[in-house]
Amino acid sequence: MKISEIDLGYRPLFLAPMEDVTDPSFRYMCKHFGADMMYTEFVNSDGLIRDASSCQVKLNVYDYERPIGIQLYGHIIESMVEACRLATAAEPEVIDINFGCPVKKIANRGAGSGMMKDVPKMVEMTRQIVNATHLPVTVKTRLGWDDESKFIVDIAERLQDVGIKAITIHGRTRAQLYKGEADWTLIGEVKANPRMRIPVIGNGDVNGPERAKEMFDRYGVDGVMIGRATYGRPWIFREIKHFLETGELMKPLTVEEKVEIAKEHFSKSLEFKPDKRGILEMRRHFSCYFKGLPNFKELRLKLVTSNEPDEVVSLLDTVAERYAGFVQDETGGSSPWGI
Repeated sequence: MKISEIDLGYRPLFLAPMEDVTDPSFRYMCKHFGADMMYTEFVNSDGLIRDASSCQVKLNVYDYERPIGIQLYGHIIESMVEACRLATAAEPEVIDINFGCPVKKIANRGAGSGMMKDVPKMVEMTRQIVNATHLPVTVKTRLGWDDESKFIVDIAERLQDVGIKAITIHGRTRAQLYKGEADWTLIGEVKANPRMRIPVIGNGDVNGPERAKEMFDRYGVDGVMIGRATYGRPWIFREIKHFLETGELMKPLTVEEKVEIAKEHFSKSLEFKPDKRGILEMRRHFSCYFKGLPNFKELRLKLVTSNEPDEVVSLLDTVAERYAGFVQDETGGSSPWGI
């Protein structure tokens, strides 16, 4: 599969852009375990052009994580075009447009999946962004606003015609948020459309190797994007690739192995985010790494309240000792912090 001239190989796996999740330390872990392409947390175009530090820092990309995409969202065409120019200067491989975020405060003002209520504006915004950068532009979107407006087959064609180089489709409408089961049938229809020439990437409810293979085989998508199932499980990319190559499931990780991964993740978080931020922002990840462990409440509370790096590492060692040999059930698709 190629996005313009970027060769991602056969059946590539993508890390979905997720606010407060896909920061540099988490991207580091996912790349280590085999993610073929990743995206930054999504960037507010209005905040970026106002030079907001919280938006500027999201443009930081690193050579080890390439190819990397910067994802932008907003509802004002001029702001999105200017933000595209600023993001282009950060030298990612791809500019991605977020037409999929269902969060109320974003969608209700016409950004993210809210743009699906105004398809002509959606297409015009995309056209102008394509013309504003020399980088390939991609789009992430949903099936439609609600069950009465699942026009993704037509929308995908129109976005292709104004110059995007790939499209990622989440198999739900905005009205569904993340409820119910993702419907991949329309994603398959987009891929099967003889007029489509660009890669089609499927997203939604891919929570393990068997599900990923099913989506590739049944719907013929060029790539699979994984979001919520990566929470506390960045090694899911390695698991999927192993299954695609061998037809066999990998042996589940022990808690001791997960502790070592969590410690590396923590070290990277401290490296990228000095002072206390690296500790504070790891707390949500610790909850995910060890979700479902029996009698874990007390240790979990200490992990998510400690402010000292050495104490956090000591607590992680305690987790490894207390649950030596224990293997957690990994079903993916849920998050203890409500995303």
